[in-house]
Amino acid sequence: MSGQRREATDADLEAVPPHRVAERVDGELYVSPRPALRHARAQGALHNALYNPFDQGRGGPGGWLLLFEPELHLGEDILVPDLAAWRRERMPEMPEEVGVTLAPDWICEVLSPSTAVLDREKKMKVYAREGVRHLWLVDPPRQALEVYGLEGARWAPLGTHSGQALVRAEPFTPLLLELGGLWAR
Repeated sequence: MSGQRREATDADLEAVPPHRVAERVDGELYVSPRPALRHARAQGALHNALYNPFDQGRGGPGGWLLLFEPELHLGEDILVPDLAAWRRERMPEMPEEVGVTLAPDWICEVLSPSTAVLDREKKMKVYAREGVRHLWLVDPPRQALEVYGLEGARWAPLGTHSGQALVRAEPFTPLLLELGGLWAR
């Protein structure tokens, strides 16, 4: 029948070249280019800011497992957020398999022109459905950090911070995050 959408299969995902990011959301295949340099810079800087205090417990409370671009298998959806973290009491050790089936406690998506609509619309719905408690959207062109918390089944905005602000954002409030480091050229 014409006009009917074909569900993306695992074979469709595996056929995507390794220099691309493949995701299946709501049965549809999404293929994105590797991130542009501003995106990669913001993603790396944020990972670096969080890793020692929260994953390693150096200079901070520890208690988290922080991963860079993990492949999440959440129901039929396969997503690759820019950063994700689990509280250690929920995931004491990192699994050996590629696809993580346990929803993270925190997700960060760094917005790019090619992925912003997917991140804001479809992926945010999946994260809410799966019970992810905290979500950050980092927007390098706007130099903005949007912080959301899950209330029931919906995202509640907890604040938008921009420019060179110093921020304490849930769930990582012990850290005073210097946003300027995410935009540094």
